[in-house]
Amino acid sequence: MDEDALAEELRRSLGDLVRAVRTVDTMPPGEAAILGFLDRGGPLTTAELARLRGVTHQSAAKSVKDLTADGLIHGEQHPEDGRKLLLYVTDAGRSRLQRERAARAGALGAAIRETFDPDEKQRLSEALALLSRLTARLTGH
Repeated sequence: MDEDALAEELRRSLGDLVRAVRTVDTMPPGEAAILGFLDRGGPLTTAELARLRGVTHQSAAKSVKDLTADGLIHGEQHPEDGRKLLLYVTDAGRSRLQRERAARAGALGAAIRETFDPDEKQRLSEALALLSRLTARLTGH
């Protein structure tokens, strides 16, 4: 299989896998993504979140409003620009995010246990290093 065909098959397979794992999610994907960005990257503005998610400012603002109303994030005035709010994940938001991540990992772990024999599990584990290298190449990290 040539590299372009392999790339397309990998893209399709990974997309299918991500969609399958997300079936256990209990919150909208945009809200989970915002919690994840705030958890990993520290405080961000709504505009920064929109850029990271690749959505409009209005779409990000709606998710921010909903997450704030649910007590999962809170905003504080930006120290350098009082017109902006810096958004932080709350303890409740971090807890909710952990539950979402645990549910995803649990569903994926169960599927791995039920699908693969020990040799296949080892090969899958080895493939993770390759996928990490590929991700690093694409992201420049």
